[in-house]
Amino acid sequence: MKDQSLRKLQQEMDSLTFRNQQLAKRVELLQDELALSEAKGKKNKKSGDSSSQLSQEQKSVFDEDLQKKIEENERLHIQFFEADERHKRLEAELKNRLEVLETDAAQHQAVVDSLTRKYIDTIEKLQNDKTNLEIKSQTLEREAKECRFRAEECQQQLKNLHADLGRRLDDSLCIINEKVPFNDTRSIQYNALNVPLHNRRCQLKLRDIAGQALAFVQDLVTALLNFHTYMEQRVQIFPIDSATDTISPLNQKFSQYLHENASYVRPLEEGMLHLFESITEDTVTVLETTVKLKVFSEHLTSYTCFLRKILPYQLKSLEEECESSLCTAALRARNLELHNDMKKITAVFEKLHVYISLIVLPSIRPEGLLRTNYSSVFTHIAAGLHGFHNVMKEVSKHYSQKAALEHELPTATQKLITTNDCILSSVVALTNGAGKIASFFSNNLDHFMASLSYGPKGGTEFISPLSAECMLQYKKKAVAYMKSLKKPYSDSVPYEEALANRRVLLSSTESREGLAQQVQQSLEKIAKLEQEKEHWMLEAQLAKIKLEKENQKLKSSLSGQLIEPMPENSVLLNAAEQEKEVSIKKTSGEPVKKMSLIGMLTMTTGSKEAPEAKSREDLIKNHYMARIVELTSLLQLADSKSVHFHAECRALAKRLSLAEKSKESLVEEMKLASQSISRLQDELTTTKRSYEDQLSMMSDHLCSMNETLSKQREEIDTLKMSKVGYQVLYLLWA
Repeated sequence: MKDQSLRKLQQEMDSLTFRNQQLAKRVELLQDELALSEAKGKKNKKSGDSSSQLSQEQKSVFDEDLQKKIEENERLHIQFFEADERHKRLEAELKNRLEVLETDAAQHQAVVDSLTRKYIDTIEKLQNDKTNLEIKSQTLEREAKECRFRAEECQQQLKNLHADLGRRLDDSLCIINEKVPFNDTRSIQYNALNVPLHNRRCQLKLRDIAGQALAFVQDLVTALLNFHTYMEQRVQIFPIDSATDTISPLNQKFSQYLHENASYVRPLEEGMLHLFESITEDTVTVLETTVKLKVFSEHLTSYTCFLRKILPYQLKSLEEECESSLCTAALRARNLELHNDMKKITAVFEKLHVYISLIVLPSIRPEGLLRTNYSSVFTHIAAGLHGFHNVMKEVSKHYSQKAALEHELPTATQKLITTNDCILSSVVALTNGAGKIASFFSNNLDHFMASLSYGPKGGTEFISPLSAECMLQYKKKAVAYMKSLKKPYSDSVPYEEALANRRVLLSSTESREGLAQQVQQSLEKIAKLEQEKEHWMLEAQLAKIKLEKENQKLKSSLSGQLIEPMPENSVLLNAAEQEKEVSIKKTSGEPVKKMSLIGMLTMTTGSKEAPEAKSREDLIKNHYMARIVELTSLLQLADSKSVHFHAECRALAKRLSLAEKSKESLVEEMKLASQSISRLQDELTTTKRSYEDQLSMMSDHLCSMNETLSKQREEIDTLKMSKVGYQVLYLLWA
């Protein structure tokens, strides 16, 4: 279009220039004619008036024509100038646009080149992938053939095993029909008395679950005790403080009831503890045998009655707080929300009490609950626990808002703030405990439902709690009978004991001979030291006896003198009395007994005391030496026993550490082995299914690759066409 307009303007310009040339030639001719006519006029000036008038008219005509031509020429010059300006502007615009298009064409060319390289690389990659997938498909086809061959072999083995088992079944049926006179599994009542197979793993799992439940219930009981106790404190101080004024009769009664909360809450923990203790490794735990669950249900019933009893007082107490002059509109709204929350808590506990009472029925009255409804009851219990958790979250939220509003009151005391914080912490603990119990019960819900089918072989349920109790008695008798069948081991050392002794020998860092030598040396040193100790003690005792003799002689010589007793010196008075007694004994010649920590010695006093001093000292020395030897032997015996006991303790401690290390290593190995077994089983199950899926996926992938290749070829063709179009446009603009 621009070229056409340019050519059109050029044609107009050419026509205008041609027309201007014509007009210029005409003007020249007219000027020449005018000059000729003027010349002729001068010559023929006198020719006549008629000819001059004619020439004058022609001149005026020519002037008019000339004027028109001049105006037309001027107009054409103006149009030509304007067209020339428009042409210049259009040419500048087209040049700018041409530059922009050239840059765009260069960018598009770069994009086309990059896309071309990218698609070439993609095509090469896809071709490589295609070849790899073809190779992989071939290998998978070979593996699939091998799997089919193995499957055929397995089917053949299965047929053989089926035939073998069928033959064995027929033989067993014949033996049973001929040899077994009474089959108690055909009768439900008799089958309920049979002892089921002992599932130790199930029992350990149930005991572990019961232990976790006991821990959660203990936390919940602690939180409930704190909640009721702090609520009692709050009733005593708000809205009226009992320390300064008397509270309302309603709050007094409410506080009295809250004070009794421990007698209703503590039994919940005790009931769960009894239930946990009743689940052992040796028992069979199903709903028909868990008779201790009834105790927990009764305690829960009493606590639910307690909540039902305090609910009206709690609601009236909240209404009384709302009617107080200190209560604002926002605080009144929070009290109304807590009013509804307290109703929900009581309703949730009543719901849980109903469903737990239903679970207790199989151990009391089996016809009260059908076995098909067990799973639905457990599901409703899980839903009730989640509802309890949601209600406690709402209570925590509303009470935190209420506490914040009460803290802003001008009459809020520090006691009220502390009590509110304690109540809020107990509510948070209740919320956390309820959440833990709800998640714990939901996670173990499948195990609860699966463990319900644990019963006698061939039967679906226990008929009654009495039959379950009889079954447990039979189980105890069977266990006792199996223990009585065990024969005693021979005199040879068992392998386990020999292995333990070897570990003891390996674990000891000191040899037995070295220890014996050290013990002997230590005992000899101790004996020497004890002998020296007793010798010096004997010397001290003899010196003390000699000192007493000298004192007695001195006192006997002064016995005739009068001694005045002093009130402030009672010790001298006692000494005088002792001197009198000794002098009386000396005069009478009776024997005197001397007591000490290591024995008793009898002495006689008389006139022959000086010659018999040496014999008496020898007697005392012999007596004490015999006593020393006896005590030394006893001390050595005690020391030897203590050293032996210490060595045994060290050996046992080292054996215990080695056993713990071996236990940890064995536990880790068992975990790794179980993980590898589960992984191999998963791989075995998945590889069989994956072969055909991989083949189908390979074919689908090849089809999709072909489609992508065709699409990419089409895109390359379109890019080439667009490239050619850009080049044509560029040439046209150039």
